[in-house]
Amino acid sequence: MTGRPAPAVLPPSLRPWLGLIAVLAALVVVALGVLYSGHSEPGGVDRWIIQPTADSLGPPWRRVALALDFLGEPAGSAMLIVAGAVGCLLLRRPHAAVLVVAGVGTTVGATMLIKHLVGRTIHGPGNLSYPSGHTAFATALALMAALLATRRLGLGRTAGTSLVLASALVAGAAMGWAQVGLGAHYPTDVLGGWCTALAVIPATAWLVDRIADRLAEPGRRDHR
Repeated sequence: MTGRPAPAVLPPSLRPWLGLIAVLAALVVVALGVLYSGHSEPGGVDRWIIQPTADSLGPPWRRVALALDFLGEPAGSAMLIVAGAVGCLLLRRPHAAVLVVAGVGTTVGATMLIKHLVGRTIHGPGNLSYPSGHTAFATALALMAALLATRRLGLGRTAGTSLVLASALVAGAAMGWAQVGLGAHYPTDVLGGWCTALAVIPATAWLVDRIADRLAEPGRRDHR
């Protein structure tokens, strides 16, 4: 054993900014949840963007949206999770592999819990819509990939934070576009899903680092 600590999955230079962003994102999730609790119709913001219950995409964009939607379904998401975890292991980043699994699990769990608490529906009483789980999943994967890239590239606070936020924005916007275009979610559901991932992933990464540090402490003491 070398006694050398493993690289943090949440780079220390990014912790203050991502912590603040996570808190703000959580507040947005709560505010939207309170605003649309028990609703079954689009709100004013939703109607201003698009009629969310209208399946408005035609070919070839509909096929693109369906492909993106598949990536958030159980089969597609499982493939992405396995690929991400295996990729981290091949890069010798076992803690990052743990983050991929734990990050997806906590994000999906959070969206399911919030959906049942808020009770917003679309296309009937059985279809809970807030927040968008597909958008949260895609955003979570992008956030975790960006955190790994930030560490490997040695990016500083500004560049690293910019990469993380840009990745989250692109992934969330792409999946959100597909969900709204296919009529599966209201635009504010998408925003809620995006913010859920922004709130959950930094917290999960911090927790993974803390647990890894605790587990490594006996080894470092033995080495000394």
